[in-house]
Amino acid sequence: MSIGHTLLGLLESGPRHGYDLKRAFDEKFGQDRPLHYGQVYSTMSRLLKNGLVVVDGVEAGGGPERKRYAITEAGITDVAQWLATPEKPEPYLQSTLYTKVVLALLTGRGAADILDTQRAEHLRLMRELTRRKRDGDLADQLICDHALFHLEADLRWLELTAARLDALAEEVRR
Repeated sequence: MSIGHTLLGLLESGPRHGYDLKRAFDEKFGQDRPLHYGQVYSTMSRLLKNGLVVVDGVEAGGGPERKRYAITEAGITDVAQWLATPEKPEPYLQSTLYTKVVLALLTGRGAADILDTQRAEHLRLMRELTRRKRDGDLADQLICDHALFHLEADLRWLELTAARLDALAEEVRR
């Protein structure tokens, strides 16, 4: 995820302080991975330097001054271009799990055990995401569906690999 573009997009609705940006980010996108304040301020500093935001005001407080940031026309253009650019699909051709299976076969360890352990972990996470989806709002349901669909594809791969394990063992040992 591009933190800079996300913060710029949040600024399109109006100027905000760094604290407000962090809170909005965490509320909309950071449930599983909240943004750190330091990351907000370092990102805003970079965006400021690149002319994508300006300081719209400064307020004195009990601590450090609070800067209010506003997006510039260049920032709006940058967000629009980012939104219009498709994300590169991730083909997962260099999977750590695949590497573990092949190495287990090469070293005479139990590759089936690795697949079983991974299957159990996928199912555990799927149950957790299903509970979260059931209790969540529409945004949470959609992000959980995205993760669940990927986990389902992984499970299909695990089953296919388990069914072909003997043939794979012969091939990798040649």
